[in-house]
Amino acid sequence: MQSLERIDRYRLERRLGGGAFGVVWLAHDDALQAPVAVKVLAENWADRLDVRERFLAEARLLRKAGSNRVVQVYDIGELPDGRPYFVMEYADGGTLADRLADGPLPVAEALRLTALAARAASALHDAGIVHRDIKPSNVLLCTAPDGSPRLLLADLGLAKSLAQASGLTMAAGSAGYAPPEQTAPGTGIDARADVYSLGALGYQLVTGTVPAPPGKVVRPDRLRPDLPREVRRALARAMACDRERRWPTAEAFADALDRLAGESSTPPAARPRRRRGPLVLALAVAVVAAATGVTTALVLRQRPAGEVTVRDATGRIEATVPAAWGRQLRDVGWDPKTLGLPTAHTPALAVADDLTHWQDLGSHVNGVFVGLSEQDGLSGRDGPSGHGGPSGHGDLTAAVRALRHTGCHYQGSSDYRGTAWHGPVRTWNNCPGGEGTLVEAALDPADGTGAPQVYVQIRQDGGGAAVRHVLDSVRVTG
Repeated sequence: MQSLERIDRYRLERRLGGGAFGVVWLAHDDALQAPVAVKVLAENWADRLDVRERFLAEARLLRKAGSNRVVQVYDIGELPDGRPYFVMEYADGGTLADRLADGPLPVAEALRLTALAARAASALHDAGIVHRDIKPSNVLLCTAPDGSPRLLLADLGLAKSLAQASGLTMAAGSAGYAPPEQTAPGTGIDARADVYSLGALGYQLVTGTVPAPPGKVVRPDRLRPDLPREVRRALARAMACDRERRWPTAEAFADALDRLAGESSTPPAARPRRRRGPLVLALAVAVVAAATGVTTALVLRQRPAGEVTVRDATGRIEATVPAAWGRQLRDVGWDPKTLGLPTAHTPALAVADDLTHWQDLGSHVNGVFVGLSEQDGLSGRDGPSGHGGPSGHGDLTAAVRALRHTGCHYQGSSDYRGTAWHGPVRTWNNCPGGEGTLVEAALDPADGTGAPQVYVQIRQDGGGAAVRHVLDSVRVTG
């Protein structure tokens, strides 16, 4: 591989990234004394004339767009070995994919960023170009000369003129962001293909999750229960499988998002009041039970002092957690056999700020799992976090006492005694790759009835301050 330190007047500083056909470098323009990004055709494609032409076509389309909402091309040239390159403006704020590294964004911010991306796509459409690959890693952030943030669309490697796109026969795009007409060979597309991708972009910004394939997308409010109904509807319309039902243009989608962003950022006290019952907000949160695939419902009750109370679909389990933990809810049922107890499907619930990483004890997760066990049991295999369970006979208390989490530091056990429950509480921390706390409790009714028993697992990123409060809040009926 040829080592590059300089391309013409551009001094290469570090590699920013690469794709299927090229590598992008951060460089310094010595003449203008400014940072730039230089994209160079990869060496392994240097002899492919069709790939070379496609590479140059991207530069031409970026130049054709002529919008400050799309990455600008400043220069184009050729290396001594014949490989082409082009020079673009440098986005110093990274990508929307970088912004998602810490999880979903606040709703209003997510909507505004999606609206900006939609207006950038609209600029491409006005220039007769369809992007075909809008996704977080292709949306750049940078700082304008006046210090204000700017958003830019980049990477037109799959872009086509709208005239060409109407007769496309090859599938293209990225999984989760491509509309059905773009993934099926032989189907022409238009600007509404980008509208679908923009909807998928907004979906990921508010949920932190890449959408499922077209027609199988989980409603975003099931991953983020606080999502306003009108926001869900706007995203659903953008991602309609039938393009005739989508927003007619990216500009129309952007206008709707900006309006909804303003409503989402309005303090609740300033909004018109609606008649409603007590502080109970029923959420039709469809979730998949781990073993059965059954769709059930959860109820989230808003409480004062930044708390939410979660109740499972059967109405038997209830627990109160900090509001920040209430981003994702799941009624997983559960099988106590995972702790070495008899096989059964009993009520359980999980609530956390990121349930997708719950199984990874080193991940930064805050949340609670509560599961019922209504009889004593025998030996088992894996616990809820995928770690070894006990061997031999015993009830839930014995099972929890026998749990081991390889690589985690065991801090010891304490005896919890609350109004409704009592039982051992075992604490672990410093699990591989993380600094959080894992707490496991086996709770027996304080009245001595002996059933049901309750298994509680609490995850906190960096401390255990909420443990007592969560255990005090657990309620089981029936």
